Amino acid sequence: MIVVRQAGVLLLAALLTSRGLFAQDSAAVATASPTDQVASPADQVKVLLRPTEIRYVHQESVLLPPTAKIKGLYVNAWAFGSPKLWQLVRLADETEINAFVVDVKDDTGCLLYPSTVPTAEQIGANRCVRAKDARARLDTLAKHGIYAIARIVVAKDPLLAERKSGWSVKERGTGQLWRDRINIAWVDAYNDSVWIYAAQLAQEAAQMGFREVQFDYVRFPDEPRERMATAIFPAHRSGQTQREAVREHVALLKDRLKASGVPVTFDIFGLTASATSDLGIGQVWEDFVSVADVVLPMVYPSHYYRGAFGYAWPNGQPYRVVRRALTEALKRSEPLPGSAEIRPFLQAFTLGRRLPRYTPFEIREQIRAVEDLGITSWVLWNPRSVYQRGSLRPKQGAESAAGQGLSSRGGR
Repeated sequence: MIVVRQAGVLLLAALLTSRGLFAQDSAAVATASPTDQVASPADQVKVLLRPTEIRYVHQESVLLPPTAKIKGLYVNAWAFGSPKLWQLVRLADETEINAFVVDVKDDTGCLLYPSTVPTAEQIGANRCVRAKDARARLDTLAKHGIYAIARIVVAKDPLLAERKSGWSVKERGTGQLWRDRINIAWVDAYNDSVWIYAAQLAQEAAQMGFREVQFDYVRFPDEPRERMATAIFPAHRSGQTQREAVREHVALLKDRLKASGVPVTFDIFGLTASATSDLGIGQVWEDFVSVADVVLPMVYPSHYYRGAFGYAWPNGQPYRVVRRALTEALKRSEPLPGSAEIRPFLQAFTLGRRLPRYTPFEIREQIRAVEDLGITSWVLWNPRSVYQRGSLRPKQGAESAAGQGLSSRGGR
């Protein structure tokens, strides 16, 4: 299949533009469109919070959306811990948005709030927290009916890699920390301790008040083959494959979170639904949808190579690319009884100078593709958490629109 033969090209593009790397690409920010960089005048007005404002409140029962009706926004830790959060809360109050995906541990290894997890304390993760009043802010989200999802990055954690070198990927020949092409150290995805640390943070997030936990970078580095040849994974057992390691540890995370009673969800490459291999990173569609409550394929049109699905310019075909990618995802899930819900991450950013600029039209075209397939749940991704109001339906009528679709569990 063309898609599989070109997987290497996609992975190279992902290296340069994937969510973690793109989020820290100052050049991309500099070339972002004016509509991406500047909030509308209405968004500049300080949000009028409901009576609780920013203070601790007693948690009470809140009517939350079922996982199959999530309309979400990614909210990075800086945005969550700053006054920008109130702009986003106001956006949710006035539109169809009913959920925020919030970084509890991002791809720097820093945390959203001070943690009591021993590993976090040992490596100094509490010295770079983004929101010391996170609980109060979560209380406010609950008061506004916003479903809070904790995003936890697993394998791309330079802070953990540098402070616990025994858990890190090593450079062949020198034994020093192995680093990717932008000089970021990774932890060893074969190592159980890496995943247990992520599970402990997730358990803590659930206790804090997050209603769902979402794991990202549940994979090996997406580096070219020659670069990976210089990497040594100390915890690798003879004969063990990357796919086996990811599959075993995804199951470990689900098992460890069972007592918390929260949905366990995973972000994965969009191409995983189309490929017959593990893409060299250990991700296979069936391994996730057979374990997770929700799987979030990142089907950003800008991340598909020229010729994907037969389109010479995938980034210019937001409806068609998203629809084709999710059609393959639904087809892969169909034979699996009880397979995970599908909640795609959609592109709400313009990638550098690549055209077209992503305006509300391109964003709504992706949403239209999702809903035309009967999937009723999606999340918009912008690394800077800047969203265009025009890409969202107003609050009035949002529930009836969501109710017209089928469950996103396999689209059945």
